Amino acid sequence: MMGSLLPTHLSHLPAPSADATAHSRRLTTLIAEEIAAAGGWISFARYMELALHAPGLGYYSAGARKLGADGDFVTAPELGRLFGRTLARQVAQLLHAGITDVIELGAGSGRLARDLLEELVTLDCLPQRYLILETSADLRERQSALLQRELPQLASRLAWLNALPAACGALIIGNEVLDAMPVHIVRTRDNGIDELGVTATAGAFDWSARPAVGTVLAIASGLELTSGYTTEIHLAAHAFARTLAAHLERGVALLIDYGFPAREYYHPQRSSGTLMCHYRQHSHADPFCLTGLQDITAHVDFSAIANAAVESGLDLLGYTNQAQFLINCGITDVLARTPAGDTAAYLPLAAQAQMLMSPAEMGELFKVIALGRNFSSPLLGFASGDKSHTL
Repeated sequence: MMGSLLPTHLSHLPAPSADATAHSRRLTTLIAEEIAAAGGWISFARYMELALHAPGLGYYSAGARKLGADGDFVTAPELGRLFGRTLARQVAQLLHAGITDVIELGAGSGRLARDLLEELVTLDCLPQRYLILETSADLRERQSALLQRELPQLASRLAWLNALPAACGALIIGNEVLDAMPVHIVRTRDNGIDELGVTATAGAFDWSARPAVGTVLAIASGLELTSGYTTEIHLAAHAFARTLAAHLERGVALLIDYGFPAREYYHPQRSSGTLMCHYRQHSHADPFCLTGLQDITAHVDFSAIANAAVESGLDLLGYTNQAQFLINCGITDVLARTPAGDTAAYLPLAAQAQMLMSPAEMGELFKVIALGRNFSSPLLGFASGDKSHTL
């Protein structure tokens, strides 16, 4: 990969700067060296982990801007404050029920934390502590700067974590966390199942198939897929659900992401899988270019998340699409606080609501799942339209 980082089929994408190109080549070299040390092949999950999280070089570890209109993709909090203000209604219900702390996983730019805390001030219902588990030093700095600038009076309630506290009692929020967890890739054939890993030749990465073994084979064999079907196996997400169960003593984990229940995830028409890359507001399916400069994601199998959590001792408290969740939490009431006649203020909020709730945008594809322990009160966000039975 001595020339452009963009292959011919992606030549329409914005070209990276010279510095970004040099950065990508350093990470490419590191991954290629690991592949060589491993005998010429690593799992795609390991490639994805390095591409996203290699210290100082991975997509989330380095300093490039990732979120918002001038980044690579836009999350719900980046659209504006309506999402966080509405989600705060669910947070307030849990705080009123005796949950004292909020832990946000992977807080991105810090805007969701800001919007939640601002609305909780309005509702006179602040948590004792708002804790952010963030592994990226760069993002920690950005989150801290934003929150210190806009909510300096709440500084004593804020802290950053390197890992979940043991035996914690909290509301744990993860917005678009699961989709960035490394996935194994499998492809079925008439007489077996292969795992698709990664090889490197002259610094260029490519797919390479080996017979699947171990847990990957066991899970893939249980999916009853047709021959030639390619899909993801979410071992890291399963492990994350078990980690939640190991740490959550009393409270709720609220996870928001795009994905499907298993019967939709492994539908015959989804035979190419869900792997996707995001770069400068463009989406494509080539994870081997722009290494370290683009996000790599896969949709979430929510049935697998629910099963792993319940098998580990958590309760499934609710599951629905994002639109229904936001309606239940009172998004129309939050929107109505701004007079429709004030078009300069109202129209941007209405546009946010459209993006958040439209089935053609985020409303149906994004789902919300609640998992808990020692918490039995019905949750506001699932009061109507709970689809837990579909998992």
